[in-house]
Parts: sequence; C-alpha cells; structure tokens
Amino acid sequence: MKPLLIAINAKYIHTNNAVRLLKANSRFKIDYIEFTTKDTLDDIVNTILDYQPTLIGFSTYIWNIEIIKKLVITLKKHLSIPIILGGPEVSYDAETFINELPIDLIAKGESEHIFDDIIDHFHNQKPLTNTPNITTKNLNHPIEEIDDLSRLKSPHFEVSDIEHIPNRINYLESSRGCPYNCSYCLSSLEKKVRFFPLKTVQENLLYLIKHNAKTIKFLDRTFNANRQMLDLIDTIILHHKPGQSYQFEITADRIDEAIINHIHSHAPKQLFRFEIGIQSTHPLTNKLVDRTQDNTRLFNTIKTIIKHDIIDLHLDLIAGLPKEDLPRFKETFNTVFKLGAKELQLGFLKMLRGTKIRAQADYFNYQFNPTAPYEIISNDCLSKDDLQRIHHVEATLNLFHNKGHFGFLVFEHAKEKNPFDFFESIYQFTNQKKFNLHRYQLDELYQLYEAFLLKEGFTQQALDEVRKHYLMRSNIKPKVYFLILTDKTIKHSWFEVLHKEHALPLNDLFKYSICVILNQKPHIFYYQNNTVKLYTIRKPQA
Repeated sequence: MKPLLIAINAKYIHTNNAVRLLKANSRFKIDYIEFTTKDTLDDIVNTILDYQPTLIGFSTYIWNIEIIKKLVITLKKHLSIPIILGGPEVSYDAETFINELPIDLIAKGESEHIFDDIIDHFHNQKPLTNTPNITTKNLNHPIEEIDDLSRLKSPHFEVSDIEHIPNRINYLESSRGCPYNCSYCLSSLEKKVRFFPLKTVQENLLYLIKHNAKTIKFLDRTFNANRQMLDLIDTIILHHKPGQSYQFEITADRIDEAIINHIHSHAPKQLFRFEIGIQSTHPLTNKLVDRTQDNTRLFNTIKTIIKHDIIDLHLDLIAGLPKEDLPRFKETFNTVFKLGAKELQLGFLKMLRGTKIRAQADYFNYQFNPTAPYEIISNDCLSKDDLQRIHHVEATLNLFHNKGHFGFLVFEHAKEKNPFDFFESIYQFTNQKKFNLHRYQLDELYQLYEAFLLKEGFTQQALDEVRKHYLMRSNIKPKVYFLILTDKTIKHSWFEVLHKEHALPLNDLFKYSICVILNQKPHIFYYQNNTVKLYTIRKPQA
C-alpha cells in the first residue's frame, strides 16, 4: 500500500498544509510530493510514475486545477489505480468533476476525519456508506465539519519537514470558518467558526520559531474573530526571533482597539503584517454581496496603524462587484489609496464554484472565463474595456507603488492628483514608450518615471527627490541615469570639506562617491562598507 498525495503550489516558497494534515492524521503510511505550476506536465507525471503509488490524491485550488485535469487524464492512461481529488476547487461542484474526469472519488471540505475511510475503501474494500464529505459515481454524501479541532494532529511537528521551514512561508491555523457571509467567498459556505486550542497553536508557533521560520502566515479568514488573539500576539512578541514576519487577515472595523494599542506599545516594527480586505467602499455594493462594513471605523483603524508605523499594512480591493461601475470603482480606489498603506492589492472578482455570486451571474449579467480562476470579463455595470482599464492601473500600481522601488514618492505624487487617473496615465506613457513592465533595469524604471513626471508638469524639485531616493536606496555605487558632477577640481573642493569635517580619506571619496546638485545644493553620496551615507555641503570651497 503506497498512497501518494500531490500538491502543486503556485510558487516554491509556498507550502501545502492540506497534504501535511492528511499525512499527520492518518494511521497509514502516506507520502506526499510538492511541485509548482512551473513544473512541466511530463516531469510531474514521470515523478509520480517512478514512485509507483497504489492511490493518488490531488489537492486542488483555482491556480492548479487546469494542470490537475491534464495530469489525471494522462495518469489514467498509465495507471489502473484510484485517483481522488480534494480541496476547495472541487468541494462545492463535486458532481461536475466526478462526471467529467476519470477520477474515482472526491473528498469535499475537511478530509482529515475521513481520509483513512477512503484508503480503507480502496485498499481493503470497506464500504463508504456512512462516510460524509465524499462524492463518487454512486454516492454523494453531504459535508460535515469537524466540530472538535483538538482532535487534529499538527501538520508541523507531526510531519518531518524541518529543512524547509526557514526558506518557505509557513502556514498556521488558529481557527476555521468565517463569521461573515460575503457572497463571492468560499468561506461563506462553511457553517460555523471553530477554534483550535490555544495551547496547540502556541506549541506550533514555538516549534516554527525554534526551527527559524522567517515568515509565518495564519490561514484564519478573520484572525480577530478569535478571542485568544491577544494571547497569540503576546506569544509572538515574547518568543519571536529577529527578521521574522507574522501575517494575519483581520476585519479592521471590528478589531478591538486595545489589541492595536497593545501591539503599538510592545511589538517591534514590521513584526506583524495585517491584510485587510476593504473590497468596496460603496454601501449598495457591500449590501448586494452580503457584506457589512463600517467605513468610518475601518478607515480610523487603518489610519491609526499607518500613523504608528509598527504594523505593515496590506489592503485589498475587488474590481467587478455588483453595481460598482467605473466611476464608483475609481472613487473606491482613490479613497483607499489615499489612506497611505504600503501595499494596495487590486484584485478582480472571480466567480468561484459554489458561491452565491456565481449563482447570481445571470441577474447581474456577469460574463466570466469558464476555466479557473473564473475571472469576470464584464457585467451590467462594467464593460470589457472598463475592466481592461482597471487592469492597466493594477499593472502600474504594482510596479510603481507596491513593489516599494520608490518608497512613498509615487504615493505623494499620485495623491496630489486623481490616483486612478495618475496610474492609468503612467500605463499609457509606458505603453507609448514601449517599456516592458516585466523586464527592466531599475535605473531604466527611474528614468522612465522621471520622464513621466516631467511630462505631467512636476517641478524640478520633485525630479530631484526621485534622484535622491534612487541614490539612497542602494548600498553600493549604482549606475546613474542622469548628469552628475564630473569636474575633478570642484569635486576635490567638496571632498576637502568632508575630509576636514569627517576625516574621510580623499582617495576613497573619489573612488566611492557620486556628486550631484539636487535642489540647488551639493550632495555627496558615499558608498562604503555596504552602506550609503549622504553629505551635503553648505559652503563648498571655491
């Protein structure tokens, strides 16, 4: 008996908790293999065939289901063994998948409590009459959630995976389910919120910390729904190691203000990262997707977090929600962008199988891609061209703001204008210049942005701030795209001042410095010992 679980992750740094949980909670010896979506079909198939499994299980999501469909068809040509699918992508439309693909069973929803029944069925001919959460050609049993999560063994210290912990994102759960019912989200289909015992979560945290995890992300749909949130926050503050990051999804208009204040008072900068879904600021749109949101309280919480600059902040928007046409979406985008978060993710509505919004597709005249990830093409308020414009803004928002290349300079420039129009104008400018948004050198990106600012009528002072930021962001002497001081006589006079005031060697200054006039003042950027220091000369020598 050689059951084999297959995970196909979006990136190498991701880990798949599902296959680890099944392995940890089974009485059988189960193996798993992880691939990424960049691996070729042939490589995946050959690796699986070499293992010679007696049963194969795939963990399915919107990002890997199309690959898995091809794998299933190919593997069935080579192997006469059971193939099962599990995961969110197949859980809420199981009958479609069981009828369309050459598979033997679908495990729906949570599967830790039923997986041994499935193995017993295929290897020991035991019936599945009383097993919930399964669909076969002949059976279709309803989903039953695990009420008592304390029954589950850890996917971390129950599964030997220590070598990967420092190099990948490590996922933790303190709860399952979501207290809200947003119609576009699969979590709305779960019946209730359940919590893992505090001690269990703390033990998992300490295990990952001990083994030098760099990034730990909680999978909770709403982390602040957990009454034990403050205990977990304190565990992290007390035991974390330098350089670690802990990420949570929170509902900002319902989080206890005392918890935010506690973090600001006791946590080091950038230890915590909050992901906050705003999605839309329009009351009608939120009502139509069964979402309740207090915008005033939400924005106040975000402003407090940004003001203290302790917690990293990531905000989410969704384009394509009901009755949010382009002008209204622009309003949402501009309002949220001006809050000043380091990252603003602009996503597009996906009509996920099983969700209420997908069932309402005809009502709102949604057109969407029939293959995963089922992204919308248009609806009764947004044309295909409207969505294309939003995609253009997404591309330049990611490159010029979210990636952090320019710090907050682009934010300061965009908020002076209409932010949506500003980013759309950048896209049009890059398109006109035939600039590749995916392949570029950093100096080329800065030069392009400077040319754009010039076209938009920004002052020389604004351009000088861009140049200053470019020179300060590197720890080694960078390639320069603008004119710098080359006159050795003048440079020598500047360096003499630094030599006298800071005892800097003249030879090193000539070798490791960049001299430039910014805002009509001499600036010397000195790159030594993998650091950069900025010196200004108030009265340069003649």
